[in-house]
Amino acid sequence: MTTHTRAAQEPRFTLQAFLPNDFQRRVDDLLRVYIAAMRYPDMSVEHRRPTWIEHSRRSGFSCVVALDEADDVIGLCYGYTGGGHQWWNSEVRRGMTVAQARYWMTSYRELTELHVRPDWQGAGVGERMLRAMLRNADEDVVLLSTPEGENRAWRLYRRLGFTDALRHHHFAGDARPFAILGRALPLDDVRR
Repeated sequence: MTTHTRAAQEPRFTLQAFLPNDFQRRVDDLLRVYIAAMRYPDMSVEHRRPTWIEHSRRSGFSCVVALDEADDVIGLCYGYTGGGHQWWNSEVRRGMTVAQARYWMTSYRELTELHVRPDWQGAGVGERMLRAMLRNADEDVVLLSTPEGENRAWRLYRRLGFTDALRHHHFAGDARPFAILGRALPLDDVRR
């Protein structure tokens, strides 16, 4: 009779920091995870590729990728130092009071993307990538936008102490309501 330990049954993956040139070289692999996680059509790759390449050139860019045992990308998490010259910054500031913007947007890391391939969701990949990406962040807070509604990502952010910076926000050109969530850094104060 063969017995299996819990460790033998858990999926195995590794995390790897991607520098901008690594990110650019494997951007299509990363975009495939994004498309699968978001259930977007394949043609979305062509639209997002130039934006993601541009993001990799921003100040403070950092990226952590999860790889399976075959070195296939199963998840990605990236962000950079937020700034006044960026579209997202302008859109979020538009919905905040002066006091909110002073607190949240003076020194922040924008968590731009966090995606896990659907067949790997629920295995702790997203949390480990997020913690690794924020481990050495120099900013005071981290901010992100997510569509309103209960889902795995929402529960992860809440469990890690993210609070409402802005709710029911509408970005230009998107009818969906978004929540802007944030929390003080470092993230080390939240236990797994």
